[in-house]
Formats: sequence, C-alpha cells, structure tokens
Amino acid sequence: MHFYTADPHFFHQNILKHCARPFRSVAEMNRVILNNYRSTVGPEDDLWILGDVAVVHVDQAGQLTSMLYEIPGRKHLITGNHDKPWVRGLDIWTSVHDLVEIRDQGTRVTLCHYPMLTWGGARRGSIQVFGHVHNQWPGSRNSVNVGVDFWDFRPVTLPEILRRASGLPVNPLWSTVEPRTEI
Repeated sequence: MHFYTADPHFFHQNILKHCARPFRSVAEMNRVILNNYRSTVGPEDDLWILGDVAVVHVDQAGQLTSMLYEIPGRKHLITGNHDKPWVRGLDIWTSVHDLVEIRDQGTRVTLCHYPMLTWGGARRGSIQVFGHVHNQWPGSRNSVNVGVDFWDFRPVTLPEILRRASGLPVNPLWSTVEPRTEI
C-alpha cells in the first residue's frame, strides 16, 4: 500500500508557531508524528514523504536517521525546499526524486513538493499530491495537499485523498491551463 505525507519538519522549532501546531515542544511534535507514521505504515508499504522531512543541522543526522529507521516500510523522499543535500543522501531512502509519477490502485499520481497547475494525465483522471503550503491551502479537485497540517499529522492513502478531492473546488485557473476538459 502507498501512504502519502508532507512537511513533517522534524526538529523545526519555528514551525510550531508558523503553522499553529498544537504541540508544547518540538520533542512532542516529533514524537506524535513519528508515532503516527509508525502506527500507520506497515513493513510492506511505501511511505512517500513529499518534502521538508526535517529542518535540522547536520550534527543531528544520526538522530534523524534513527527516527526514520523506526518507520516501517520503504521510505521515498520527494525533495522539498528544506531538504539539504545531506538529508537527500541519507541511506534510509529507497528513492529520492524532485518529481515522480506512480500508479496507485490504477490511478496516475504525480508527486511533487510544490502544488502544480497541470501535469501529465491531468485531463485523463490523474491526481497531483503536494505539500509546501502547510495549512494555507487544501488544494483543488485534482491537486490535493497531503501535508501533516491538514491530515492530523498522519500519512494518508489514495482513497482518503480522492474523498477529500471530491469536496474541493475546481481550481479557478483550470479552464485556462486545461481548456478542453472538465474534472
């Protein structure tokens, strides 16, 4: 099974205030998000982290690596703006991409840290998932924010994403960038 998440920002003190995260400390935030990942993802699953896994100094690389090893399954990083080269180079990752397209339960899914206006297959039922904007925007009908700030600090599955997508508005720019179709 595939699970999706974005922007855990492990170790990032300022994210508590910036996103009004309901934690008393970074240690509590790290513990809750890590426990949510560990209790959701199984050993045969794929966890796709769509960027900004941690905002941390290289001196804490060992601590970050140990935390990530606690999460079962294969871990894939879609790089975000806070993912430094040493984070991308950790031996924990099954794969590292800037952008990737996968198939999940027969659906084309485009994964990118950043929200996109259009992507391959956008007119033919594919969906794009992203992070980066934290709690500022949930997304639109076929481009959904999978960031922890919108999903109770846990990873989500494609059926959950599609349910949320069905209740989101069509992006107002959709008819400009993809004028030949409705979603």
